[in-house]
Amino acid sequence: MVITSRQVLDLFLHGAHKVIDNKEMLNRINVFPVQDGDTGSNLASMMRTIIHQSEEKETVKATLESVADAALYGARGNSGIIFAQYLTGLSESVIDRDTISIQEYAQASNLAVKYAYESIENPVEGTMISVMREWGTALMHAATNKDVISEIFEYAFEHTQSALKKTKEQLEVLRKAGVVDSGAQGFTFFVEGALYFLKNGASLDQSIIIDTINDTLFTPIEMNHTGEDEYRYCTECLIEGIGIEQHVLKETLKTFGDSVVVAGNTRKSRIHIHTNEPAQVFEYLYQQGSMVFQKIDDMFKQETVVNHRKSQIALVTDSIADLPQEIIDDEQIHIVHIDILYKNISYKDKLTIRAKTLLDLSKEDNVLPTSSQPGPKQIENILDYLSSYYDSVIVLTVSKVLSGTYNNFSKVAEKLKKPNFKISIVNTKQNSGAQGLLVKKCAEYISKGMTHDDIVDKIQADTARSKILVQVLTLDNMIKSGRLSLRAGKIAKFIGMTPIITLDEEGQGVIDGIAFSTEGSNKKLVKHIQKIMKNHKIAEYNIVHVNNEDGAKRLSDKMETIIGKPPVYITETSSVIAVSAGEGAVALSYLLTEEVSNESF
Repeated sequence: MVITSRQVLDLFLHGAHKVIDNKEMLNRINVFPVQDGDTGSNLASMMRTIIHQSEEKETVKATLESVADAALYGARGNSGIIFAQYLTGLSESVIDRDTISIQEYAQASNLAVKYAYESIENPVEGTMISVMREWGTALMHAATNKDVISEIFEYAFEHTQSALKKTKEQLEVLRKAGVVDSGAQGFTFFVEGALYFLKNGASLDQSIIIDTINDTLFTPIEMNHTGEDEYRYCTECLIEGIGIEQHVLKETLKTFGDSVVVAGNTRKSRIHIHTNEPAQVFEYLYQQGSMVFQKIDDMFKQETVVNHRKSQIALVTDSIADLPQEIIDDEQIHIVHIDILYKNISYKDKLTIRAKTLLDLSKEDNVLPTSSQPGPKQIENILDYLSSYYDSVIVLTVSKVLSGTYNNFSKVAEKLKKPNFKISIVNTKQNSGAQGLLVKKCAEYISKGMTHDDIVDKIQADTARSKILVQVLTLDNMIKSGRLSLRAGKIAKFIGMTPIITLDEEGQGVIDGIAFSTEGSNKKLVKHIQKIMKNHKIAEYNIVHVNNEDGAKRLSDKMETIIGKPPVYITETSSVIAVSAGEGAVALSYLLTEEVSNESF
């Protein structure tokens, strides 16, 4: 009995669909190694990539390589990367022919387990790898005693189910929660889907993906979590290169954190690590190969989502909104980080690059770093994840005339329409500190228990009452970006021009005023506030800066004297804003009370 390339592909397509169909259940039982409730979402994301990118090739080996490459690209989370390495081992262990025997497939499956083990820094029994090992061993045993492929798979599946049940007793955290390991359950679902194909023999159309979502969300497992995990960020990436040494990567990465998993081969490596310093991890990895993909999950935030949600309304914004981390944490705000590209290296704003570092890197360069809005896949992943725990999501984006973020969120939201899950996308028509104030205000509305629709109506009205005024102290980046011609820029620099930039009613950047010194710029801001306060009341304001804490404090002192209260916060701005505003820029943002008239300000 032989297996063809088409049969191999169908095995994996059916297995992938089975995992996707059970995504919610896998999220619910996800308590190890961290109760972040995303194993199902992570595995489902990888399975979608397998479905969309895998191809039937001339040989079984080539087909499996296609599956493994897709898995490496789409892998998310600890379990996903281990799974991807298992598939890589399977593709490398199988003989390169147009058909293979079931005995050869069983042997390759058994060898693939070794690849999975070797990818992990500290393999833990009672997890996915234990079930993989039982699957491989049972396949080998059945293949020597049976001839029918479906019977061989069914025998091995029964043993896999037994190994899955044992995980509940092998790890204390699983025993306390009364659940099996979520990664192990995901692998078992995959095998179950493959077995279904062997029994029914129906090929799947790869252009159609069935994602079954239950109308009623699963209740997460209750755990007594101490919140004392040593590392905050689950950091992942995919690098490509020549002669990548997996073992060297693994040993070096151990110095940055724990839960290290390195999957792949000499051409391509998928990496997973828990760390507090993702920027340092990526600084090392940028030297090892080309960065194809990167993702950083905040495990503190994920644990909060699972166990300590303040509301059933999730609040999402992009990293251009400038907010202190304590407000982000206290208000449970979810941040989608903007990508920044510089010299063919992609960075994650506020995670793998900070404003000062980016400006230092590009200071002597005539070409500025560029930013790009979050891609559809990144947006889909976070919205899909949040749909497992919340009834609805409100997204506040940077001004849509400045970025495609709003449009990308809107398109994905339309695609992800689900029963009993509402998504609203709000164009703040602002950026930086003003966007941050609107996000903060939205969080307050959520905390008050307002309805989803009322919050959206309120925050849309608030956008007209918000304002940002940016003091640009150096014109270098405006000249580099082409906003000022080289000739005009030289003249402006010679006379000491320091423009004040704002956003108009549609969120487009415009010049609000011109000064010829920092002091002159501060005086113009003072006059602006004094004029506004003749007819309106400032509800709250903030000050953000680009590596200029002293300048921010001086402006804060002036504003506190006039407004009668301190800013709600002073913080550094995003790298995206820093690139456009330049070194030393300081921005004042404010939000007026509802008593404001309809006249423009």
